[in-house]
Amino acid sequence: MNNRNMTSLPLMDRPTSPMLIRDGQLVLADRVIKGSVGIVDGRITDILEEEDRGAGIAPTAASFLDRYPEAEVVDAEGNFVLPGLIDIHCDAIEKEVQPRPNTLFPLEMALMEFERKLPLHGITTMYHSLSLGVGLSLRGDHYLTGMVDLIGRYNERRSMIRNLIHLRFEISHHAGLPIAERYVEEGAIHYLSFMDHSPGSGQYRKPGSFERYVMKNQGVTMDEVQTIVEELAERRKSVDTDRLKKLGELARSRSIGVASHDDDTLEQVNRSHALGANVSEFPITLETAQYAVTRGMRVCVGAPNIVRGVSHDGNLSASEAIRLGAADIICSDYHPSSLLTAIFKLADEGTADLPAAVRMASLHPAQAMSADSRIGSIERDKSADLIIVGRYEGMPWVTNTIVGGVRVYRSSVRY
Repeated sequence: MNNRNMTSLPLMDRPTSPMLIRDGQLVLADRVIKGSVGIVDGRITDILEEEDRGAGIAPTAASFLDRYPEAEVVDAEGNFVLPGLIDIHCDAIEKEVQPRPNTLFPLEMALMEFERKLPLHGITTMYHSLSLGVGLSLRGDHYLTGMVDLIGRYNERRSMIRNLIHLRFEISHHAGLPIAERYVEEGAIHYLSFMDHSPGSGQYRKPGSFERYVMKNQGVTMDEVQTIVEELAERRKSVDTDRLKKLGELARSRSIGVASHDDDTLEQVNRSHALGANVSEFPITLETAQYAVTRGMRVCVGAPNIVRGVSHDGNLSASEAIRLGAADIICSDYHPSSLLTAIFKLADEGTADLPAAVRMASLHPAQAMSADSRIGSIERDKSADLIIVGRYEGMPWVTNTIVGGVRVYRSSVRY
């Protein structure tokens, strides 16, 4: 059996040339220090505080260069050095395949074009969110299976970032359940979420909201969407909860994160928890978010909600949930460039200090995905996934992105 599961993440760490990131503001898990980071063979080997220079407490940046005179030196003076961002929920790749209804582009093109955009936003690990369900995603399961297989093959040959798969399974899509089970068995996916996009529940609680979304997203008529609604209602009546629970248990046994989606009541949180969910994505109300925390679940909210200051559906305020301790993971949802901006907005507004804000898009998602022994923070022996971030008129912008010790992105500007 081809087991590609990320209990041992396919992080693609390979021997690389030494590198020294010098004189930056290092955002560690619990504090910010002025210093440098040494990298050897794709891993962080040295964290060198500026105060250590000449004090004999720890090796200095100069001594790192004495040991590795061939090291590439990256100047981070005046900029922040952050762990690479880990995005556990982003469905933007589906829009890369299908930017408009009935307009499909080749999967290979979509993957490569989308991947190229992510390092400039500071995202070094992406859990591409692919929907397995009818009426809400790319039409036909063959597009989903094609993208899963493509990402698996692509990772074996090359990559800029760590491309992983978040399978979003619509629980009423009975024909898709064997596909989800096979992918968990084979280790072909790395995150599993249970969705229930039934009209009248979750984000579609408001009458007509489900129908309007499907018509806009898929370009179907009112008659066609009514057929979708009727078929969905019939399938929803025969969901096999026991089989879903076994699927969740199997995923958790293989260190695959499991999530619920759009929990809108305390009862729904309990049902999600019973399916094995350790993450509650986008709870609809503050009450459900707070309750999910009491059940030991991590709560994930969207960066666009933070950047815009409001939910696009008029639901829970992400910033308020974070301020009240009811959310501890940020994802980009549908807008990758919002992730880094949200981090700095939280810090600028005093909702969280900078290390805490950074943890929400690095260490905390890594912990939820059982990947924190390898990625998610600037620590010795962890993979060297790092970004260097400057600011222009208050906006953060990435100058360098390093994945596994390889600089995959560098930018400069004209003055």
